[in-house]
Amino acid sequence: MLFKDAYERNRDKLITDKSICKENRDLFKKFFEWEETKLKRTNGLQKLDEPTYKTLCSYITRFKNVNSWFENKAWINLTKKDIEKVYNDLEDGKIISSRGKRYGDLKSYYGKIFRSKPFDMAGKTHLVKEIMEFTVKRTNDEVRFVEEETIRKIINMMYRPDHKALAWLAFDVGENISSLLELRKKDFFRQINPDSKEIEYRVNLPKDKLKRTRQTRSEITNYKETVQYLDIVLKDLKDEDLLFPYCYTASKKVLDRAAKLVGAKCIPKGQIVTWKDFRSSMTCDLGKKGWVRDELNARLGHKPSSVEIDKYLNFIAYDRHKPKQKFDTNKFEKLQGDVEQKANELKLAQERIRMQKEESDKQQAELNALKKAVSKLLEKENIKVALN
Repeated sequence: MLFKDAYERNRDKLITDKSICKENRDLFKKFFEWEETKLKRTNGLQKLDEPTYKTLCSYITRFKNVNSWFENKAWINLTKKDIEKVYNDLEDGKIISSRGKRYGDLKSYYGKIFRSKPFDMAGKTHLVKEIMEFTVKRTNDEVRFVEEETIRKIINMMYRPDHKALAWLAFDVGENISSLLELRKKDFFRQINPDSKEIEYRVNLPKDKLKRTRQTRSEITNYKETVQYLDIVLKDLKDEDLLFPYCYTASKKVLDRAAKLVGAKCIPKGQIVTWKDFRSSMTCDLGKKGWVRDELNARLGHKPSSVEIDKYLNFIAYDRHKPKQKFDTNKFEKLQGDVEQKANELKLAQERIRMQKEESDKQQAELNALKKAVSKLLEKENIKVALN
């Protein structure tokens, strides 16, 4: 279990890290015990599963970051001034990530750390409430995707069939990469499409392999390339074998290399392509191909109404090329009018030439007739002269 192993290893490393003050290490340990119980009870589980371990993993990085923001000061000793400074620095972009940019997921830090159980355990929620009085609710409405043509170029740069199969699944089925990495041979069923009579795969996405908010479902592949590479990968596997026996980090390196080779960037802002963008790219691509909201929501494993799908549908609903198409239509109509005018002018010119030719021919005929008459007249005169 990928997340279970990662959580237990990194949790133990965190709570035994001597570079972190003892008060905070004790608080982290107490929180993890509380959170584990909470996740089991609220989800009706007898023991933690992969999605819950994934949730727990997310706290480890957050705890490390928040601890560094407060310069390893014990959270139980934080003052209003301490919290206010960190909060203002975060909002003003003075605290930046390892990439040198402002933290884009402050909503999760505020909701899961500052305003939640960790700071409650430190006895600081009353200060947080007072300091964050003006914080507005953030929504991630950023749209980013990649065109199908670019996806194909990226996949063509991958060497191994299993890497290509993973990439096609990510774009075709659209599930998160972490879930796809957990799929086994038994989750795939090869079948014939009753309408097209072509080979396809039905991919089962069981609940224990999905995010908590996703619906368990089966999805049918759309692309022949997905079938092609799944046939290769599944050929010698047993039912319980993983299709992709490597971690997210390894798969990320494969994608990063391929995307860099083709110079792939996200639309519209040119961000670096990630596995998550394959999912949003599928959404936009199918939307352009005529899939409706309910069909897209079902494909993504969302509930019938979803903010996530709305932002992509809103983006593709207003096609920026349509106004340009109208502009091009006007240009075409003007060009067509110019061509028709030139054609008429040419027709008139040809008619004039024809009439001039007819007139010329008529004059030539009259001239020839005159010459003939003169010639006959001269012959008669010559005969008369000869007789005399």
